[in-house]
Amino acid sequence: MNYKEKYEEWCENPIFDEETKLELQSIKNNEKEIEDRFYKDLSFGTAGLRGIIGAGTNRMNNYTVTKATQGLANYIVKKGSKEKGVVISYDSRHMSKEFSIKTALTLNANGIKTYLFEELRPVPELSFAVRKLGCTAGIMITASHNPPKYNGYKVYWEDGAQIVSPVDKEIIEEVNAVKEFSLIKTISEEEAKKQGLFNLVGREIDDAYMEELKKQIIHAEVIKEMSNEIKIVYTPLHGTGAVPVKRILNELGFKNVYIVPEQEEPDGDFPTVEYPNPEDKKAFKLALELAKKVDADVVLATDPDADRLGVYAKDSRTGEYMAFTGNMSAMLLAEYILSQKQKQNAIPKNGALIKSIVSTNMANAISKEYNLKLFEVLTGFKYIGEKIKQFEKTKENEYVFGFEESYGCLIGTHARDKDGIVAVMMLCEAAAFYKNNGITLWDQMINIYEKYGYYKEGIYTITLEGVDGAEKIKQIMNNFRKNPPTQFENYKVLVVKDYQSGISKNIETGIEEKIELPTSNVLYYELENDFWCCVRPSGTEPKIKFYMGVKATSSNEAEKELKELEKAIKLMVQ
Repeated sequence: MNYKEKYEEWCENPIFDEETKLELQSIKNNEKEIEDRFYKDLSFGTAGLRGIIGAGTNRMNNYTVTKATQGLANYIVKKGSKEKGVVISYDSRHMSKEFSIKTALTLNANGIKTYLFEELRPVPELSFAVRKLGCTAGIMITASHNPPKYNGYKVYWEDGAQIVSPVDKEIIEEVNAVKEFSLIKTISEEEAKKQGLFNLVGREIDDAYMEELKKQIIHAEVIKEMSNEIKIVYTPLHGTGAVPVKRILNELGFKNVYIVPEQEEPDGDFPTVEYPNPEDKKAFKLALELAKKVDADVVLATDPDADRLGVYAKDSRTGEYMAFTGNMSAMLLAEYILSQKQKQNAIPKNGALIKSIVSTNMANAISKEYNLKLFEVLTGFKYIGEKIKQFEKTKENEYVFGFEESYGCLIGTHARDKDGIVAVMMLCEAAAFYKNNGITLWDQMINIYEKYGYYKEGIYTITLEGVDGAEKIKQIMNNFRKNPPTQFENYKVLVVKDYQSGISKNIETGIEEKIELPTSNVLYYELENDFWCCVRPSGTEPKIKFYMGVKATSSNEAEKELKELEKAIKLMVQ
């Protein structure tokens, strides 16, 4: 069927409810909107579902969500693991609770036991709960940091990490095999509860999660000593972070924790921000106003599902609050944890640090300093989770720290995804430790740059929505492959890594080597002077992303080189 025929079917078929039909009738004269809603089925990719909320095959709604769930249920039944059950959580977005209940009941209708959180909970706690409850899978209803019109559906497997190969591809096949909405099984909540299939969870998981976080504390005595001195401003940006962050900081003894009042309550409209993303400096407006009022030492923000963390800290020389990138806050944490563990002789001999391929090369220098083996993985924290599972199985390495540039890291192995809650906790400990030593977190970041070099990273993003946009993104990637650059203006290309073909080629010698990572639509360019550039389409948004990094001997020089490299990249895609 073409998009018009699909639209008409949704308007007429009795399987679709009246509310859906009324919504679709309201756009009957808007051809472009009808096409966008029905030109394709919302794709269930390796990251699950993500899309605009609304009626249509290319939208997040009860029908597309339960269709995906039916495919997942079929897979679980085939694997013979339905008795283990599935744990489900959701964030503050519109329709998140409704989607979570529909998801649970679809699984229940297939004889699969579910554990639904009684209220919204963050991604890291869902990841933790999968293994705590011994479930076969977990589902998180969230669109992370996307604008309010979006929602999504992320699938986790029994190890607590998001699905990876071959499980992801096998689930996608099952989801795609559900061709008709009539194939979706249903059951009432009352009947599901009666059969012991529909279960609510909450406090017991919260308590266990909190205890795991506390195990990561290095200097409890410093927190106690500085509990009245350190001032913390935090905002959950209307998401899931407020309750767990307030609880962990209170239980550790931090006395001066200020939550941004306008942003404390969950709200799917995210009314005080354009974009609920801690990567966006504008999202910190209210938090910084509060920080100046109370003279805070550190300012923290998590995204709606609380897996990402943004950071500001005071520069003691100027008194200004300075923004940290995701790379910076990760390296600040890595240096703090490793330097303190080294003093305690607590770094394992086979310790490992994991980073994504688009993250800072400072991680290489820090790994070398503390004698850790560095592992690089594809973009997506699920690959870090996969490595942790591998380490536990082979015992060849022991996980110490993992991060990606997009404001996410994991301290400990209680979860297998980014954990903004544990990152908040550790940054507050670090702030107390450094304040006790007479410096701020920003001062310490400068010390780290002086020690390892001024690594600076940036990202240039082009948003290309709809059918034409998807084709344009494909065209850009094809052009880079057909006409591989040997220069980015003044920056010479040394090595080209094509993760789709799995080949790394040295431009000067022509020697090719195999890349020992899964195939992915990514191109990476190693440039002179420890500079680099990487291009990939986003897996969750209609964007193509250009990542880049430089190294210099001063902050000004690094900033200048980064701007020049970004300018060179822009010229190549005009």
